Amino acid sequence: MFEVILTRRKRFGWRWQVCDQSGKIFADGFERTRPSAKYHGERALFFLLSQAYLRNRSAASSED
Repeated sequence: MFEVILTRRKRFGWRWQVCDQSGKIFADGFERTRPSAKYHGERALFFLLSQAYLRNRSAASSED
């Protein structure tokens, strides 16, 4: 299970992180606005999930 975490940084903007349940960070970044940070965090989460799906799919087809 992954989650996107948004953290307000003093006067500088927003930090986003994509983490698993144990707190391991898979992606992170910094944006000036909260909507932009939310967008980039969710985009990174989608990319991470799509790559895992494609990897599993290609591994299953190579076993056939």
